[in-house]
Amino acid sequence: MNIQIRNLDRELTREDARQALALLRSYAETADAEDFETLDPEVARLLRGEAVSYPSLARSYPEEFEADEDYRATLPDLQNGPESLIKGAHRRIQHVGISNFRLPVAFRTKDGGSRTLDTSVTGTVSLDADKKGINMSRIMRSFYAHSEKTFSFEVIEAALDDYKSDLESFDARIQMRFAYPMQMESLRSGLSGWQYYDIALEVVDEGGTRTRILHLDYVYSSTCPCSLELSEHARRTRGQLATPHSQRSVARLSMVIDPDAPTLWFEDAVALARKAVATETQVMVKREDEQAFAELNAANPIFVEDAARLFSETLQGDERVGDFRVVASHQESLHSHDAVSVLTEGETFDNVSLDPRFFESLIHRG
Repeated sequence: MNIQIRNLDRELTREDARQALALLRSYAETADAEDFETLDPEVARLLRGEAVSYPSLARSYPEEFEADEDYRATLPDLQNGPESLIKGAHRRIQHVGISNFRLPVAFRTKDGGSRTLDTSVTGTVSLDADKKGINMSRIMRSFYAHSEKTFSFEVIEAALDDYKSDLESFDARIQMRFAYPMQMESLRSGLSGWQYYDIALEVVDEGGTRTRILHLDYVYSSTCPCSLELSEHARRTRGQLATPHSQRSVARLSMVIDPDAPTLWFEDAVALARKAVATETQVMVKREDEQAFAELNAANPIFVEDAARLFSETLQGDERVGDFRVVASHQESLHSHDAVSVLTEGETFDNVSLDPRFFESLIHRG
C-alpha cells in the first residue's frame, strides 16, 4: 500500500488521528493474514477492533519486597544521565542543590557548652556544562554523616568536603540558618528574657579558595534626628508637645571570618552590633525600663546612613572580621516606605546588582 504522508508543520489533532485510523482500516479490508503478521501487534489489534490489553499490575504495596544491591543496580538514574540528555544550553551552572532541609543541630557556645537548634540548611555545588545533573540526596547524606557532631566552621567544612567529593564538583557551598537565643537584661528593672538572633553560617569553596561567612540580623530602634530636633523646636518656641518618630529597624551584618584569628562567637557578634548601635529592642519591660529606653533613644538618634557607618566602624576595628557588608533598614513610622542603606568593605560583597526583593528579607517578624 502506498500512503502519501503530508508535511505536518502543525500540532496533530483528534481529527487527524480519526482519519489515520480510517485509512488503516480501509487497508485492513484488503490485507491478508501475512500482512497482519508484519504489523506492530498493537496496530493489528486496532485494525481488528480488539481492545488494547495491558499487563495486570499489582495494586497493593509490597511490604515484604527488599531492594538488594542487584535490584538497585537496575534502577534508572536520569539525573546522572549522559550529556545527550541535557536540555537547553550546554552551560556551566554555578549553584545547583537543595535549600531549606531542616534538622536539629548542636552548635558550640562561648561558655564551652552547646545548644541544639532547629536549623535550615542549603547546600549547592557547581555543575559542569557536559553533566546532566547531580544526585541531590548525596548532599543530604553527606551532611547527615556529620549531624551528630557539635557544629563549628571546621565541621561545616568537613561536610562540604564530603559532598564536593561525592558529586565530583569544583565549587561548593553550605549555608545554615537558625535563631540563636541569648538572655538579655532589661535596662533598669533587673528583669531578663530571651532575645532571638537570626544567624546564618556560610562556607564557600570557589576555585579551591575557602571563605567563612557569618550573617547576623540585629534588631534595634532608630529615632530620627531631624524629627527629634523639630519636636524640641515645637516645645521650645511654641510650648507645643511633640514626639519624634522612631521605628523598629534591622541591620544584617555579613562578616568574612578569618580562620587564623581568635574565634568570633555568636555572643561576640551580637556584642559588636550592640556596641555600634546601643538601642537594641527590649524583651522584658517595666515602666522604668520603658522610660530608660526612651532616654536611650534620645541619646542616640540616627539616620540610616549613620547606622551603616556606625556598624562599619565597629567591624573595621575587630581583627576577627575581614570583608563585610552592612545592610540597614529603618522601617519608618513617618513614611509609608523604608529608609535603607548598604555599605561594603572588600570584594566579597561588592555586587553591582541587588536582588529585586533584597530589602524585603530584613522585615523583622518577631
